[in-house]
Amino acid sequence: MIVYLPIFALAGVEGKMFHPMATTVVLALLGAMILSITFVPAAVALLLNKKVEEKENWLMGHARRAYEPLLSRALANVPVVVVFAAMSILFTFAVASRLGAEFIPNLDEGDIALQVLRIPGTSLTQSVEMQAILERKIVQIPEVERVFARIGTAEVASDPMPPNAADTYIIMKPQDQWPKPRRSHEQVIASLQELVDQVPGNNYEFTQPIQMRFNELISGVRSDVAVKIFGDDMSQLEKSAGEIVGVLSKIPGAESVKAEQTTGLPMLTISVDRDRSSRYGVSLSEVQDAIATAVGGKEAGTFFQGDRRFDILVRLPDDVRSNIDALKRLPVALPRTADGRAAFVPLSELAGFDLAPGPNQISRENGKRRIVVSANVRGRDLGSFVAEAQRQIEASVKIPSGYWMSWGGTFEQLQSATTRLQIVVPVALALVFVLLFTMFGNVRDGLIVFTGIPFALTGGIMALWLRGIPLSISAAVGFIALSGVAVLNGLVMLSFIRALRAEGKSLDEAVHLGAVTRLRPVLMTALVASLGFIPMALATGTGAEVQRPLATVVIGGIISSTALTLLVLPVLYQLVHRKTAHRPFVEHDSTLTLD
Repeated sequence: MIVYLPIFALAGVEGKMFHPMATTVVLALLGAMILSITFVPAAVALLLNKKVEEKENWLMGHARRAYEPLLSRALANVPVVVVFAAMSILFTFAVASRLGAEFIPNLDEGDIALQVLRIPGTSLTQSVEMQAILERKIVQIPEVERVFARIGTAEVASDPMPPNAADTYIIMKPQDQWPKPRRSHEQVIASLQELVDQVPGNNYEFTQPIQMRFNELISGVRSDVAVKIFGDDMSQLEKSAGEIVGVLSKIPGAESVKAEQTTGLPMLTISVDRDRSSRYGVSLSEVQDAIATAVGGKEAGTFFQGDRRFDILVRLPDDVRSNIDALKRLPVALPRTADGRAAFVPLSELAGFDLAPGPNQISRENGKRRIVVSANVRGRDLGSFVAEAQRQIEASVKIPSGYWMSWGGTFEQLQSATTRLQIVVPVALALVFVLLFTMFGNVRDGLIVFTGIPFALTGGIMALWLRGIPLSISAAVGFIALSGVAVLNGLVMLSFIRALRAEGKSLDEAVHLGAVTRLRPVLMTALVASLGFIPMALATGTGAEVQRPLATVVIGGIISSTALTLLVLPVLYQLVHRKTAHRPFVEHDSTLTLD
């Protein structure tokens, strides 16, 4: 049980959602270990004071009678069993390379979040009117219960957005209230997509409320995949982003592919004509001051109200400031004439007016300008999508020198979790092996028990493949838990075989008798662990998407681990110790041997 704890404790390292499970299992094992060495011996001494006779029930009788012939055949055909086990492991790892990968399976939250993007510079009034038209379209879907939206930035700017962006939340009815024949969630989204595309002037991104916020919190973007392009020239960044959008849109599984709206904001540029200004005798600063006062405002004094002071700001009314013709007629004072008379000239005589699209936003990360191309992935795993996207972008898009790309979104978290697993898992397995080495006193027996881990992985990987589930952090936690069961089963069998040899039995007799005797505890451990995960494997409610990979891995892995532990482990022990079968067996040697 001490060997079991480090592997299960590792499950809590991979994410906060698995901390309760890992903590519960570790505390339960610690409590069981303490009770087994304190309360259980005392209870046995008090309660089992009469003759105790161990009997075999009908179920174990059938299991033993079916197991003994298989064990005898396995021990008689050692090369065949070893080759079969090795080929099974190699075939399974080949299958694992084609499973694909994702960070965490997408939860079916039931509701839909629709991010709506409009033309930059759209006023709040116009955006509200367009949103009302959009919502009237959405409520035509019979599965929709109600719709509401958030536009722009609230007073408490926890989620600042421009007026041309809106987060639309579509609350769905309970599925038992959906019209018959009932459509799937994907069919409802497709119907919504077709309906909202009829509203012009909008770009859409379909996601889910929690998923959208989760992606934004962990990676800074709301989509599953983000390609960040860094550089100095915004025009080059926009060009590269457009090329990447074209590549991603053609990849199967890509959805809602878009680049950041970095341009398109209407901007009024007033360019002062220096030659004309000098002919009129007006300096450049005087023209700029007139424009700044009229449009931006200028402080002209202070208003006192009791103890409070307010600046008096002089500027044109809002309706005049937004009127280009009125700005062109803005009078600019000329130098006074010789007789002291004031003269004025329209601003259009001194400057040119140009209304054209300009930068909408300039984003920076680590001090460098960047543009983000984002996409959601539907109908395939995230790992294979990103691998294909990287290949096609590398072949089709040429990034100039001084510019570079990085991948973000949920894929970034997948890479981070993979890197962490590559460090933590070997450390935990090394700790388990040290405990096994300390227990057995030699390397060979520790390695024999350790073979249960790859045997367990074969069943878990094949179960994922048969159910069409990609590798994920949930599946990784399942493999971690599965490794604990595999090591425990191997330890139970091997320690009893060693005890029989210490009693003086021959190698063949100890292996056969030990395997048959330990059939019941091995099967009991496997059944308890696998039956407990069956409800999770068959669950269909909210959160089942995260539970299903973990349970599938554990159930499939326990089946293969139990079969291979019962048949292959005795064969391996007999094969490894065949040369030393004639020597006297020592249960535990305090000296460290590396035989």
